[in-house]
Amino acid sequence: MTEGAGGEANPEAARTWGRWFGRPGRSLTRRLIWLASAWIVIALALTGWMLTSQYQESALRRLGNMLADTIDEVVIATNATPESVTVAAIPDAKTDRALSGEYWAVAELDSEDGLRFIAGSPSLAGEQLAVPRDLPRRLRAATGTTISYNDPGFLHPPLRQPLRVAASLKSLPGRAEPLVFMAAIDRTNIENDTRQFATFTWTALLILGLGLVIAVFLQVQIGLRPLFSLRNEIADVRKGKAARIARSYPMEIQPLAEQVNRLLDHNQETVERQRTHVGNLAHALKTPLSVMLAEAGSQKGALPDMVRKQTEVMKAQVDHHLRRARAAARAQLLGERTPIAEVLDEMAVMLERVFEEKSVEIDWRAPDDLGFRGERQDLQEILGNLMENACKWARRRVRVTAGPTGLGQMVVVVEDDGPGLPADQREAALERGARMDETTPGSGLGLSIVVELTRAYGGRITLADSDLGGLKVLLELPAAEA
Repeated sequence: MTEGAGGEANPEAARTWGRWFGRPGRSLTRRLIWLASAWIVIALALTGWMLTSQYQESALRRLGNMLADTIDEVVIATNATPESVTVAAIPDAKTDRALSGEYWAVAELDSEDGLRFIAGSPSLAGEQLAVPRDLPRRLRAATGTTISYNDPGFLHPPLRQPLRVAASLKSLPGRAEPLVFMAAIDRTNIENDTRQFATFTWTALLILGLGLVIAVFLQVQIGLRPLFSLRNEIADVRKGKAARIARSYPMEIQPLAEQVNRLLDHNQETVERQRTHVGNLAHALKTPLSVMLAEAGSQKGALPDMVRKQTEVMKAQVDHHLRRARAAARAQLLGERTPIAEVLDEMAVMLERVFEEKSVEIDWRAPDDLGFRGERQDLQEILGNLMENACKWARRRVRVTAGPTGLGQMVVVVEDDGPGLPADQREAALERGARMDETTPGSGLGLSIVVELTRAYGGRITLADSDLGGLKVLLELPAAEA
């Protein structure tokens, strides 16, 4: 770990590490594949570079050995005197053929730290080998050793050839000053072989790299498949398609699945305890309040009237908060799913019988696979209240439609052909959550149960005009996936 002053971790390095490898929301699959792919690319690139470099060095060493042999042959064939230098024919016949690709030359160091050529092979055809400016100095500093370098070719086109040149400063009997012996060979074939080897090597490594990346991808996909399955099962629980995680998983993640099931059980037990406490509280409060109402109603006077009114207010508040507590507890449950069509059919049959004298017709439509992500009892209370009030104020017809809206939501629309409600009273009616009348403000339809339950589930209720002539209630609720 990168350390800062005082031995503490470098915050900038930590931020960089977290940015690339620990950022929330980054894909674990993508992270593993990228890390493995980066390592594969680096390893194969180093391997390719090492192989091609080693091949090239090996080829140059072979050329160096050949040039050293040529220099030795030239040294043996050289006859030096203080006045002249002559070189007899050497066994390598290629040096006798013009521009054959193999050459030798003999030179001496001049007073200006340069070279003056004395003799050369017939293959030079009158040309001279190129000499780097620092070659005389290097030869003087390393007498007897061989210095090799790459020469781009002869000095005069079109005779240019890429050459590998070796030069050595040697002393000969009969001559006071040492002579420079040089040998050169055309390296075109070596360079072509090196390029072919590099092309073959990089192609093979590229194919190998692609194969390894594909293998890593498959390995990660197969290795992480249990995690994907666990994620899907948890999503099914959240969406109401399952109540628990049922599958068995590898030993590395089975404890996680068991902990999730324990959390679901604990959540269920907590909600059940809350329901029990709410029920006990409702029973404990409603009974004394009912007794107080009965006693106050049996007597007359200012005090009994005040007690009756305040008791009714207390009872309404108790009902209000107990209903919100129950709805909030149920809204936190996972794995709940209630089919919309079944509840609408049940409500329609019941309400048509209740309002049989008015001959109210309830026309409802909902997909069979559409479900409410919540408890059946809450959906019955919400739709029952809306449809009952629509039947109450309708002349003859009530229409209910339900459908998904996407993003885990659905909408239920309840309409009637009654007198409707003025637009300036709708928002106030919903804000009060109390009672409203479609013709006379202040009495009629009570929306408190619907508003409270809808908000507890994170939904929304809106009032508008219906094309039937009455009121349209648009209800948005969480939808469970099929």
